[in-house]
Amino acid sequence: MKPKKLLTFLMVAIALLVLPLLLQQGGNAWVRILDMALLYVLLALGLNIVVGYAGLLDLGYVAFFAVGAYLAALLGSPHLAEAFPWIAANFPNGLHLPIWAIIPVAAGLAGLFGIMLGAPTLKLRGDYLAIVTLGFGEIIRVFLNNLDRPINLTNGPKGINQIDSIKFFGFDLGKNHEFFGFEVASVSMYYYLFLALVIVSVVICHRLENSRIGRAWMAIREDEIAAKAMGINTRNMKLLAFGMGATFGGVSGAMFAAFQGFVSPESFSLMESIMIVAMVVLGGIGHLPGVILGALLLAALPEVLRHVAGPLQAMTDGRLDSAILRQLLIALAMITVMLLRPRGLWPSPEHGKSLAKPVKA
Repeated sequence: MKPKKLLTFLMVAIALLVLPLLLQQGGNAWVRILDMALLYVLLALGLNIVVGYAGLLDLGYVAFFAVGAYLAALLGSPHLAEAFPWIAANFPNGLHLPIWAIIPVAAGLAGLFGIMLGAPTLKLRGDYLAIVTLGFGEIIRVFLNNLDRPINLTNGPKGINQIDSIKFFGFDLGKNHEFFGFEVASVSMYYYLFLALVIVSVVICHRLENSRIGRAWMAIREDEIAAKAMGINTRNMKLLAFGMGATFGGVSGAMFAAFQGFVSPESFSLMESIMIVAMVVLGGIGHLPGVILGALLLAALPEVLRHVAGPLQAMTDGRLDSAILRQLLIALAMITVMLLRPRGLWPSPEHGKSLAKPVKA
């Protein structure tokens, strides 16, 4: 690595490590926004595998987020003991599995749901694929909303609370800790965990992109018929894309449940899926830095615009709802960006452009 790049890398790393410690001095709200932004980065990276690499439009991605969140809620709260007497007889306070056991189970179950979604949609493309995936996401949300009877599995619209915070070998991230006389808030501890997960996910996605599997996905994205003619098993590659992307959603959901301590079906609406797709498209489809940038901007923008919508509402004497104004401002910002940068804020460089040398006369 060149000295200039190494210096830049070190400066960015130090800034990322110090950022939550500085923000927590003004309250935990801004650090909490950063935490949620990092979770959305994880979701966007997973969806980028499906949409960016394989070229498969998925409007129901939030379903895998919900599966991971509810699995972590069931395995890390007293709810199962309250709903099932035979579990209460063996585990009176609930299962309360450690997070290192919940994460692989959440990733595996979400991946299984991803394959279940991908299997019936192998022959669908474009609008038809979008409609089917959208319906899948809504089906999961409706099930979560209604599986409180005859057996109370999800507690319906009331949601599940008292979810365990993340603990590593007795180190509880849900509590404030003091290091060398400096107090680090709980939200800052979660920030470092989510940042580590994002870094690991970026490395995995980068390795996938440059592997034979990644090249096969991109061949399917560009021309599926040509890819099949070249001997690529498009069926298995599509299922693998859906499964791999879904595992990211499952892990993000488990982190979300432990971070919030509460989950309900309202957190997994269609609007969430659309926002995650917008993050990938707005940042730059298939380009990891662009996807990260789009996720950070769209995750933080609604919270920043809360401070803009309030004064605008006061200017209209309260005739306009601040939440509606905020959504309007977000929509205008997205439309402006797509008009000015139709390929995204940070699109991937065009392949072969660097090889085209001007011919001297």
